[in-house]
Amino acid sequence: MQSIFEQSRRGGRTAVRAALSGEDLSDLPVRFLRKSSAGLPEVTELQAVKHYTCLSRRNLSSDTGLNSLASCTFNYHPGAALALASLPEFLVRHPEAPEGHSQGFMACVYDLQELIKAVTGMPGASLAPAAGAQCEFAGIAMIKAYHDARNDADRTEILIPETAQAAAAVPAEMCGYSVRKLPVGSEGSVDVAILENFLGSRTAGLMLTNPSTVAVFACNTEAIAGLVHEAGGLLNCTGDNLSAIAGKNRPDDMGIDVITLDLHKCFCAPRGGGGPGAGAVAVSERLLPYLPAPMVDREGDAYTWLDEQRRPESVGRFSAFAGNAGILLRAYIAALMLGRKGMRRAAEYSTMNASYLRRQLLKSGFDAAYPERGVAHEVILNLRCPTGEGVATRDYAKRLLDYGVHVPTTLLPPQATECLLLEPTGAESKEMLDSFVAAMRAIRDEAETDPDTVRGAPYTMPVGRLDEGALVDADLTWKPTNG
Repeated sequence: MQSIFEQSRRGGRTAVRAALSGEDLSDLPVRFLRKSSAGLPEVTELQAVKHYTCLSRRNLSSDTGLNSLASCTFNYHPGAALALASLPEFLVRHPEAPEGHSQGFMACVYDLQELIKAVTGMPGASLAPAAGAQCEFAGIAMIKAYHDARNDADRTEILIPETAQAAAAVPAEMCGYSVRKLPVGSEGSVDVAILENFLGSRTAGLMLTNPSTVAVFACNTEAIAGLVHEAGGLLNCTGDNLSAIAGKNRPDDMGIDVITLDLHKCFCAPRGGGGPGAGAVAVSERLLPYLPAPMVDREGDAYTWLDEQRRPESVGRFSAFAGNAGILLRAYIAALMLGRKGMRRAAEYSTMNASYLRRQLLKSGFDAAYPERGVAHEVILNLRCPTGEGVATRDYAKRLLDYGVHVPTTLLPPQATECLLLEPTGAESKEMLDSFVAAMRAIRDEAETDPDTVRGAPYTMPVGRLDEGALVDADLTWKPTNG
């Protein structure tokens, strides 16, 4: 297949435009004038449509097959949300437009803030973070602001359970905290007896993921929160897996002080492909003054921005404007489409699908982590004893591509060696889950009888196995040669 640049021919145009008339552009500063061509492909509109449609058919995505990439939650995001978020009235709004020209958008942001407060039970929420990573940083930054305001400078440690994702330590270190790894109990949850020995006068907070990355719901979260608060710290909960409990459990009822949300989770905003993302943070009463700016407030029938000037104790901005507007709109629309009952039902289906998938895999002879515990929303499939000589977990994952299944998360969490982490989400059908189990059985049979076939996969994709080491020194400024 030719690249779009190889199809380029001088004079190709995607649209016919009338020549500009009556506009004098001679006063533009010279530094803004292009000195050479842009180097963009010159193709017709039909060529561009055909090219990118062909490329899309080569992809595996949530719209074409099972994408169980766990800890990412590839929920179905309805096309209606995209259509409504793309209305001209939203698209033409400039982010620096005055409040009087932005009331419709601001009303949506305000309502989404209220929705998140209702789902989490928290008294305050901000949609300022542009994505999940900024949410994590905002959560720890607010904890630091809280302790700084109390002149409690001796609190220099953040506790992070060993089942947390590796990136969990980054925001704590960016805020100047030292990180202490907290061992978990034999069932994958934080053990309060162990926790008591780690808490002290230096504890600023605990970062908890509930349900955890090992797909275990911590039923003792209230007890954990009580111990952390008694020690003078705050409880930060990563809401990566909120879609498993939304509408059923509220973080505020568990004693959590701040929860960070990726809106592609239970709010069904798009996910993957490098962005854009959108995040939210919801907090308890004690952290309300420190929420990131800007937020939207309602004064009578009008909406107004609460910026840093109006909220001087805020930890500040995390982007130039008010988050990622288009993704916030899609999340808002999808949440309205689900409603309170729909969100609860989606959480139940998420857990049910994960439970069914694990049961079918166990019946097929596979090994799952923590088999004595019920799963929340994910399944950890252990492949630490491959049946075929030299066939590893990565080989299973690559071979799944030939069965129309997106590569699952591999080798995570680190506590389970040679594992696949699966998250089917609540939208997938029983038939789709059964087809995945059948594919895993077929690959296992191949590993026993013809291991080279599995080790050489995939065979049906445009490219085979990429040089992952080259990502360290990727050429991100590649340009086609003119000609």
